[in-house]
Amino acid sequence: MRASAARRAGAALLREAGVASPERDADLLLAHVLDVALGRLPLVDELSGDARERYDALLARRAAREPLQHLTGTAAFRHVELAVGPGVFVPRPETELLAGWAIEQALALHAPVVVDLCTGSGAIAKAVADEVPGAQVHAVELDEGALAWAERNLAGTGVDLRDGDLATAFDDLRGAVDVVVCNPPYIPLEAWESVAAEARDHDPHLALFSGQDGLDAIRVLEQRAAVLLRPGGVVGAEHADVQGESAPAVFAASGRWREVADHRDLAGRARYLTARLAR
Repeated sequence: MRASAARRAGAALLREAGVASPERDADLLLAHVLDVALGRLPLVDELSGDARERYDALLARRAAREPLQHLTGTAAFRHVELAVGPGVFVPRPETELLAGWAIEQALALHAPVVVDLCTGSGAIAKAVADEVPGAQVHAVELDEGALAWAERNLAGTGVDLRDGDLATAFDDLRGAVDVVVCNPPYIPLEAWESVAAEARDHDPHLALFSGQDGLDAIRVLEQRAAVLLRPGGVVGAEHADVQGESAPAVFAASGRWREVADHRDLAGRARYLTARLAR
């Protein structure tokens, strides 16, 4: 079968299944099967029978809303590549903005100490270590499945990865941290039905849901960041787009923070908050 026809058929199948980006996903899966760069797909003429069988099998799984990254085994995040699969939250492009903020804050300091709470796959910690070579980067994850993926992704990076809860992690770093960054769970339990099937059915629920209003982890983060940061240190945390006022309010209400601000993503949606610990 001609590769161009297979690509069109694959995209049509994914479109009918309700996949958000059917053409790109179909192309990425075919490039994965053929082990070629995405830009070289137009140069491929015919598919072997074996390649077509493997392609069709992956298309069926994607049509069933299995995450694309689970099928390819990798996820790109800023300038690094991450191994991902069942048991770990797949990093989203929006989180690259939060990571970029943390990197900018760290680059402005000499030998900064950065802590990534709820590290998941290790995406933010790995990006910081990659782009701020002089940083001391620490990360923590509670979920055993996600921790195994973080261990794989952070091996050889110099990141201090620990098994633990964001509420109690890094007692040895109290008052010594320059930047705390966190992509916590933030989906309200009542919003279960509105969550995309890829996340609801495949991402760890510990990484998704956070109490009735979605702010339980944000409240814990506010308290822990105040303990870990040096006076004048900064914290950044992702949140749901409907929490552009409620999430920053958690920090503003405590009286411990100044410069509490919210930031939008490239689509104009409220995406993450930042704050500076009062001196």
